[in-house]
Amino acid sequence: MSYIDTASSYNGPNGSHGQTAPVAVDPDRITIAVILARMTEFFDFFVYALASALVIPYVFFSFADPLTATLYSFAVFSLAFIARPIGSLVFLQIDRKFGRAVKLTAALFTLCGSTMAISFLPSFAEAGIIAPVLLAVFRFGQGLGLGGAWDGLVSLLAMNAPAKQRGWYAMMPQIGAAMGFGLASAFFIIFVTQLSTPEFLAWGWRFPFFVALALNVLALFARLRMIVTPEFQAMLEQHELEPKPMFEMLRNQSRVVFTGAFVPLASFALFHLVTVFPISWVTLNTNQRLSDFLFVQFVSAIIGGGMIVLSGVLADRIGRRKLLGIAAVLIGIFSFIAPVLLGAGDIGRYLFVLIGFSLLGLSFGQAGGALASRFSREYRYTGASLTSDISWLIGAGFAPLVALGFSSKFGLFAVGLYLLSGAICTLVALLFSRTLDMPSE
Repeated sequence: MSYIDTASSYNGPNGSHGQTAPVAVDPDRITIAVILARMTEFFDFFVYALASALVIPYVFFSFADPLTATLYSFAVFSLAFIARPIGSLVFLQIDRKFGRAVKLTAALFTLCGSTMAISFLPSFAEAGIIAPVLLAVFRFGQGLGLGGAWDGLVSLLAMNAPAKQRGWYAMMPQIGAAMGFGLASAFFIIFVTQLSTPEFLAWGWRFPFFVALALNVLALFARLRMIVTPEFQAMLEQHELEPKPMFEMLRNQSRVVFTGAFVPLASFALFHLVTVFPISWVTLNTNQRLSDFLFVQFVSAIIGGGMIVLSGVLADRIGRRKLLGIAAVLIGIFSFIAPVLLGAGDIGRYLFVLIGFSLLGLSFGQAGGALASRFSREYRYTGASLTSDISWLIGAGFAPLVALGFSSKFGLFAVGLYLLSGAICTLVALLFSRTLDMPSE
């Protein structure tokens, strides 16, 4: 496919644009920008996620015992997911009034500015209660920025993917998540292994937060190069990626939003239970070497990335809906095994992470495509953004807090129950949704 594939158009008698034929964009030209964008967004969030288990309880909540401090940390962690739909609403208005480039620039600087600001915060020992208060403010800012960072490139990629390769191109943005986690965990592995604990808690943890600025500036330019192109603007003029009023979209697509928010819950429930929660459990309840566990997570992220790629191949062969159903069943089965592995010593926890990341990649690889494909063209941009925010909120936002709180009180079987609930929600939502494999283009 050529970069631009357009039919002829004509100008009206006054030179105005009278008719524009459909514009086709080569999806391969979009892929790099999409992957880079998702990588930087997830890097920002994973830097905080890892710190929420490794650093924040001991720096910002040092007045409490370790378990209580970690629960406080996970409560602040959830604020970003509460802020995401609010950010979508706020930045949607900026998009409609000032354009996509202004909206995206403001959202990314809100996201990376909040992330970088956290690196400069004083500890509780230095500033008292103002330290965790500022942490909560900037964590909320992270969520606002990420909610507004939806640029439509994922939808543009989906709408221009070949009919027989929709699963393949749907998994491309999700690779950025694996890359973002891998990069964030690599930074923490280096500092955990090379610094003493006092040095790491004093200043070592701050460096990954500061790096977010450089990565987001790079991603911003890559995304702006795409959204200001004539092809992208032509798509907007054809009302395919134009932001719609939120309440209008809900009035016309409320059932799609509701069922769509539950489709990826098996994946999203597993998401933080293999990335954030096990670090807190290992730190609080075992003598396992943290650096070894982080390294296994890093390797598992690579395996998870490979499973994301595999999900694209399988989705094009057996269908996205069927693949999501199979992955949900496998996660449901894993929910019975997970508590046993977590309590089975070092090797058991390693297996928990390896298996968990593999299942996560298989499911998460098609979760984004499932959300986007359900909406009609005119509501896809707004609908996919809001549905994603809601799904992350109910599926992943409170996962570390709920899992640690209940497992500390009732035992590790609570982790299995949480995973099982996500798998059941996905299977029920798939029963009510019969259009995941039908072309909406």
